[in-house]
Amino acid sequence: MFTRMLTLASAIALLPCLASAENWPSWRADLAGSAASSEKGLPTKWGKDSNVKWRTELPNRGNSTPIVWGDKVFITQVVEKKDFRTVMCFDRTSGKLQWQKGVVFKQEESSHRTNPYCSASPVTDGERVIATFASAGVFCYDLDGRLLWQRDLGPQVHTWGNASSPLLHKDLCILYHGPGKGAYLIGLDKFTGKTVWKYDEPAWKIGKRTDGFQGKEDKGIVGSFSTPIIVEAEGRHELIMSFPTQLKAFNPETGSELWHCGGLNPLIYTSPVHHDGVVIAMGGYKGNTIAVKTGGSGDVSKTHRLWLKVQHNGGIGSGVARNGHLYYQNTAGIGYCLNIRTGEEMWEERLQGNSRRTGAWGSPMIAGDTVYFLNQGGDTIIYKADTDFKQMAANATDEQSNSSIVASDGDLFIRTHEALWCIGE
Repeated sequence: MFTRMLTLASAIALLPCLASAENWPSWRADLAGSAASSEKGLPTKWGKDSNVKWRTELPNRGNSTPIVWGDKVFITQVVEKKDFRTVMCFDRTSGKLQWQKGVVFKQEESSHRTNPYCSASPVTDGERVIATFASAGVFCYDLDGRLLWQRDLGPQVHTWGNASSPLLHKDLCILYHGPGKGAYLIGLDKFTGKTVWKYDEPAWKIGKRTDGFQGKEDKGIVGSFSTPIIVEAEGRHELIMSFPTQLKAFNPETGSELWHCGGLNPLIYTSPVHHDGVVIAMGGYKGNTIAVKTGGSGDVSKTHRLWLKVQHNGGIGSGVARNGHLYYQNTAGIGYCLNIRTGEEMWEERLQGNSRRTGAWGSPMIAGDTVYFLNQGGDTIIYKADTDFKQMAANATDEQSNSSIVASDGDLFIRTHEALWCIGE
């Protein structure tokens, strides 16, 4: 009896720890794309030989971000010599590969030399994991690697390839099959892969550009690499996507348009960031930034847009929000703090890492008041989410990365071009 009571007491003592454990089921953690973790006590100090639980080598470089569910870690991965586009599943305790499934796709598909195939991150609901491989199709597996369904969505043609990740909402898998000619936003039945709704992207009227292709009317790169988000507003769900020149909101169940707002430039890298009823959308390549209140109808450019900045400093990675402020970085690795309601810049600082590669493609993660940012040199710079800049640490892997750092159950997961890392004290 005493032994049973002691065991019960020990289990009860563990409950707070177990309750704080989190999955990271999609690229930016949740439907709203917050990239926020509620966990406390995450590691802040590590190196190649310290606080590394495991490091597993990968067959090729890759830009996608890991997702985590329970005892499994998933990534998308191309095996270039075999023309093999895959989902890889690893044991989160040991880092050992559990399974790798995908499709051989030999047809040529255009992309940027720094954007290998399988750049979109997978998504899971704990029963299935879904990945999009652009022209090679969409694939759904159970957590043991059994194929449940697949869909051919047609060619995805853009000079820089693709990167938009899928998300799961109720019984739908929603994804953007683009950019490029014939691009569209689509809602699939997550159980069968059948089309529930489809929004065909229009031919955008570009006009005179104000971004990095300034003055070149109807020329230069056009396209969005954004991943949509879903937020609650005015008692409804809004599916929000950054398209070339416009931010748009849809009913996620039907695909019908709710509202749109002008002001973006024709080239979009980042995903929208939502905070306290406001969405921040950033263009790429010296593009525009807009702040828009949710809950509108029709053209809200004059009624709900709070501010517009032309030729702003947004980069490729999306930002994180806390206490009315947005924290993000440009492609050179310069960090910024921005007042979301007013657009006022609170600080601009160089995020100091250990590598000479200070540039940034990945997006930061936030845990409480702490921001974790992974640069292209494989350094994770940690700083306070505050209106006064304070860098806390810079931790090196000495491996190149275009991915984003994620947290789950007290550990951090980093994907570099060489390996998958699990960081834990």
